[in-house]
Order: sequence, then C-alpha cells, then structure tokens
Amino acid sequence: MTTAVATRSDEAIQQDVMAEIRWDARLQPNEIGVAAKDGIVTLTGSVDTFVKKWAAERAGQRVRGVRAVANDVDVRLPSSAERSDVDVAAAATRSLEWDALVPTDRIEVTVSKGWITLRGEVEWEYQRRAAERAVRGLSGVRGATNLIAVRPRVQPAPRSCSAGSRRRWYAAWRPTPATSRSGSRVARSR
Repeated sequence: MTTAVATRSDEAIQQDVMAEIRWDARLQPNEIGVAAKDGIVTLTGSVDTFVKKWAAERAGQRVRGVRAVANDVDVRLPSSAERSDVDVAAAATRSLEWDALVPTDRIEVTVSKGWITLRGEVEWEYQRRAAERAVRGLSGVRGATNLIAVRPRVQPAPRSCSAGSRRRWYAAWRPTPATSRSGSRVARSR
C-alpha cells in the first residue's frame, strides 16, 4: 500500500510565512525578507531587538510544510539600546534571580558582544526554557545560546542490586487496593 504525501509549493510556503509575520504584532513585515526552497525557509533583513529575530523564526516554524528555517536576520541595536557586556551580564543575572522558576545557583551566564550564553544543569525542561525566556528580551541582547543540560535528580533503581531488592523497591511505589467501610475499593500506598 502506497500513501501519497502532498507537498506544498515553495511559493505557498513563502506566502504563508509572510502572512504569519504580518500577523505577529511584534514584527514589521518590511523588516524581514522571506525566501523558500524545497521547504527550507530563509529569513533575511534586520531588526532592532533579539526578541523580534526570535519571533520571526518562530513564525516560520509555525507554517505547515516548512522543514527548516535559516534565520539570517541581523540584530542592529539602536544607539540608545547599546550596552556593554558587563551591563548585559548584570541584567541577565538579575533577571534570572527574579524568575522563581530558575535555579540560579546552577546556571552560569557569559556575554560576548551582546550574545548571552547560558550553561549549567537543571532538573526540569521548564527550568531550562524559563532561563532562556528570562534573558531573551533584555535590552542590548543580540542573541542567546542555551547550553543548559537537563539532568533529572530522581534515578531508577540501580541495576547492580538484586532482583529481590528491585521488586521491593518498585513495590514500595505501587498503590495497593484497600476496601473502605462503605465497601468501595480505594488505592493506598504502602
């Protein structure tokens, strides 16, 4: 049995990406050029904040038929938004400290020419995303790279223990049935 896959034309993809950019209130359509070839969208132009560059990329990713987005949009900060790397690093550190979802003691911030790099380890993906979201919109930021690794603290039972120990370990977490006075069955943990 063969299934036919309907592919969209590059012109249709280009038009849809341009419409998506026009729809986003953060973006000015005249700032961003769109080209499409074989489902790969290339964004060009210049914007005045990193948030706009990021929003343009997300707009391209939302369109059906887009296989990849090459974001060649330049961030050209106005002179009033230019900040030294020391100022951007201090603002990024404060922003991370103010975000309750971010464990700041496990994240390192590096800034080079307005580009923020986040490194470290967190337990959950939402913490990783919250850290990037906290610094992405800061004034003077030209870009952000999130190198934070997600390493869950909870580990399964070690394989080195005996089969009986593993059964007892897993049984401690499994709910067991119990009967209440009314005769209904309820679950309780051991």
